[in-house]
Amino acid sequence: MNQTKTLFCALTVATTLFAAPVASVNAEEIAVPVGKQADRSAVKIPRTGLSKSAVRASWGAPAGIDGPVGEPAITQWHYPDFIVYFENDTVLHTVVKRKN
Repeated sequence: MNQTKTLFCALTVATTLFAAPVASVNAEEIAVPVGKQADRSAVKIPRTGLSKSAVRASWGAPAGIDGPVGEPAITQWHYPDFIVYFENDTVLHTVVKRKN
């Protein structure tokens, strides 16, 4: 009985060590240096929490719209100086475009 238990434990450890690298998840991290980011204070942009109608009333119609995609629905509105990301009808984030 003791030998069977030892063998079972050894097989469990070996299986875990063998399967661990296969089960790991790899993710790519993208880092943008601060000097390469656009200056958010130089452009008036929509703040988080505004509705689509409030953004349209303040900044007009977007030059382009992508989405909605996924669940919850994420939509992008493209303006000349920034892109607004919406979750359903609410501003999630605004990204200022970098001037080249």
